[in-house]
Amino acid sequence: MNGVLKSALGLTKYRLGSATSIIDGLKGLYIDKLKPLEVTYRFNDFVSPLLTNSDFDAKPMVMLLGQYSTGKTTFIKHLLKRTYPGAHIGPEPTTDKFVVVMSGPDEKSIPGNTVTVRADMPFSGLNTFGTQFLSKFQCSQMSHPLLENITFVDTPGVLSGEKQRARRSYDFTGVTSWFAAKSDLILLMFDPHKLDISDEFKRVIESLRGHDDKIRVVLNKADQVGTQELMRIYGALMWSLGKVLNTPEVVRVYIGKYGIYWSTRERAFRERTG
Repeated sequence: MNGVLKSALGLTKYRLGSATSIIDGLKGLYIDKLKPLEVTYRFNDFVSPLLTNSDFDAKPMVMLLGQYSTGKTTFIKHLLKRTYPGAHIGPEPTTDKFVVVMSGPDEKSIPGNTVTVRADMPFSGLNTFGTQFLSKFQCSQMSHPLLENITFVDTPGVLSGEKQRARRSYDFTGVTSWFAAKSDLILLMFDPHKLDISDEFKRVIESLRGHDDKIRVVLNKADQVGTQELMRIYGALMWSLGKVLNTPEVVRVYIGKYGIYWSTRERAFRERTG
């Protein structure tokens, strides 16, 4: 029997005593057993790239998805108590890139083509989506206690209409699916005024199949409506999700308010008065 295959099937013993942690043990098992098999049968050419040390050492990742202006960036700001480098918040579509918010010694933004070639970051697999995507990808680093244990992925607002979708120069659904596989938690953000699920958003949610256990639905800006209206909105959201999420169980919706939101009239007044 081929020696590589024999090793991969576990017919040769691996010294677990040399591992100092579960991560080190998994890393050693992959390098000694699975990686030689992947190289021999060119697994990385037609399925997925070989894993690197940064893939094992990466912090838990949380991805935020939703239509534009549902509060994804503000949610991250709410948790960090400050904005991350390069963040833009507004009623119009402001976040036009996939932004990875992670820990770093200095506050800076790193362009996507640099992020994907760094050995200490687990994003080399994104090279397969081409330079058009890399120009819409960046990493924002800052020193923060929360980011020492978790990494956030802020995504562009999902647009409605075929024309807007066609303007994207990269495979938005494919990129979302890639991040979903890497993420430990996926937050689907809604607000009371954007309950409709567009065709592109439907495709994005369908691309998350296989990761249903990671998905959490968040209804943001709940303070903008009254109690009775909130109940109607909750029912409408459940109806919309029931047609997209292929699960027999009722989806739990987390209702809250993250950050400070003003109406259009209040915002215009504040801008005029400084």
